[in-house]
Amino acid sequence: MTTTTSPTRPATSRPRPVTAGEARAFLAVLWRDLYVTVRELPVFLAQVVLQPLFLLFVFGKVLTDLGFAQGGYTRVLFPGILALTAVVTGLQSTAFPLVIDFSFTKEIEDRLLAPLPVGMVAVEKVVFASLRALLAALVMLPVGVWILGSIPWQASSAPLFVTVLLLGCLVGSCLGLIMGTAVPPNRINVMFALILTPLLFTGASQYPWASLGHLRWFQVVTAFNPLTYVSEGMRAAMVPDVPHIRPWVSVLVLAVTIVVSMAIGIRLFLRRAVD
Repeated sequence: MTTTTSPTRPATSRPRPVTAGEARAFLAVLWRDLYVTVRELPVFLAQVVLQPLFLLFVFGKVLTDLGFAQGGYTRVLFPGILALTAVVTGLQSTAFPLVIDFSFTKEIEDRLLAPLPVGMVAVEKVVFASLRALLAALVMLPVGVWILGSIPWQASSAPLFVTVLLLGCLVGSCLGLIMGTAVPPNRINVMFALILTPLLFTGASQYPWASLGHLRWFQVVTAFNPLTYVSEGMRAAMVPDVPHIRPWVSVLVLAVTIVVSMAIGIRLFLRRAVD
């Protein structure tokens, strides 16, 4: 007598809705990270604001007072410094903690034991880093007033300003997710030197993208840097009279970058988590 068994169905890979319990766990993990940041706020601000503060002081104040830069240069510079702060802070706030969690402290194992899908742990890392980047960028507003005396502002462009700022924070955090999961721990310092320096100087943070028309090859290079579209979006919102990339182009490129980099980052995170 023989018996037959029906083949088991493979588990579906379609994403399921997040339950209320998972949402509460997500918010609890996020709140814990925010609480730690608030407790260490002076240290956090010193880490993320010091570099853009000195860039703004030297390029916007010292060189202008010495006559090596025109007086109106600060109107072009400040939106770029703001964009640089948002992107770099988001990138660092995701990449460095992930490298540490996966290699030395193994703290990521505690996160993976939370009642959350593994992919949501990666999303929480991105959201948390974006909030840190947003805080750092907002702190640069009074810093800019303090150093420069005034900053360019267009109240009518506030919606565009907020949109580009949030997208810039998310772009930096998503790129940090890729770096933190793809780069080996013993190579992270080298990779930051190889990535951060080109990111800093090819992101149109110190100059308008349209002004590079006579350096066509460099203009093309900067077009591949997501920071360029954050800088140009900020200029469109804060100094619309300065030639800039059209705002809808900047917003579209940033949105596509977030979707693509988030998908790649989560895939890499899942692979590291399983290993």
